[in-house]
Amino acid sequence: MAPIASDAAALLALRCPRCHEGALFSHPAYRLTKFADMPAACSVCGQAFEPEPGFYFGAMFVSYAFSVAIFAITTVALYFLAGDPALWVYIVGVGAAATACTPLALRYSRALMLYWFGGVHYQPERAHRPAPAAHA
Repeated sequence: MAPIASDAAALLALRCPRCHEGALFSHPAYRLTKFADMPAACSVCGQAFEPEPGFYFGAMFVSYAFSVAIFAITTVALYFLAGDPALWVYIVGVGAAATACTPLALRYSRALMLYWFGGVHYQPERAHRPAPAAHA
């Protein structure tokens, strides 16, 4: 796979901030028991994904912002699409949306922390390059 040239596209694809190739997470988001598992380092360039102990505690604040956005969007959508339903519909709807979006909110909050505060920048020379084919 070729590395992604843009930092924003690599972040959205949840790829390593240094080589833009290695996956940040070990399992897909739908594996609910393992959606938060991250390898210790990038499988392509060897970049450590936890720059210091407790680094991802700051991701709680980013995750909180995602949760507020999910709550607001769900509430406004229910108000306009369901015609201001009963209170229990808001509670169930917001709770279901927040629960369904938890794996993605956690993943993207960790990725944002690593990209913004991890001190790692894209280095195209670190990307995996296939070996040249031998001539027959």
